Amino acid sequence: MTLDVLYHDNQLLAVNKPAGLLTQPSGTDKDNLEDRAKAYIKEVKGKPGNVFLHAVHRLDKDVSGIVLFACTDKALSRLNADMRAHRFTKIYHAVVSGAPPQNEGSLRHFLIHDDYRAEVAKEGDPEAKECLLDYRVITPAEGSGPTNHSAPVGRVTSPGDKHTLLEIQLHTGRYHQIRAQLAAVGCPIVGDEKYGSKVKLACGAIALHHARLTVIHPVSKAEIVIEAPYPDHWPTV
Repeated sequence: MTLDVLYHDNQLLAVNKPAGLLTQPSGTDKDNLEDRAKAYIKEVKGKPGNVFLHAVHRLDKDVSGIVLFACTDKALSRLNADMRAHRFTKIYHAVVSGAPPQNEGSLRHFLIHDDYRAEVAKEGDPEAKECLLDYRVITPAEGSGPTNHSAPVGRVTSPGDKHTLLEIQLHTGRYHQIRAQLAAVGCPIVGDEKYGSKVKLACGAIALHHARLTVIHPVSKAEIVIEAPYPDHWPTV
């Protein structure tokens, strides 16, 4: 079981999660990132017994990128407080079909978590939660190749589609927020068939990647910037 370690000290462990892997144990899926990370800690520290390790946040199974773990109870408590106070800066990259209405801007929707999906609702709906994100275009849309609904790794092909690489900053952390908000403006994430993509990527992945995370170290109080390279399946634009 491999682990792409991006940062590690006595308080924190940041790893680059591959798409197709759960962040934490769930149901019948035996393999997950948290167990891999615990095995890594046991190996590097020479600990035969249980180790304290807890994910500060999670990524969907089909999303890749940075996951931050707390290695101590004190670190977990302080990081959770920082996250509630919006002192984390999370930057995602996404390849989407089409192009957003402007080269940069903000999206505001109200979403309902409904049967493993996030659905856009009207403002004022008692079950809906406000969702905010900022985006900017990194690479403008260009024409794609021939029609192929089972595109090989690293290629994006779908009927008549153009694709755009976006940088996204989250201001709220709702269920499937980025996926649902981009689909709501006609820009589904490549590979995200649940939200309207006509493209299939390898390993059931979608082209959404947690690329950069900025946090305050829970002990030293230094600002830490963690970056994760794209996975091998990342589509070209």
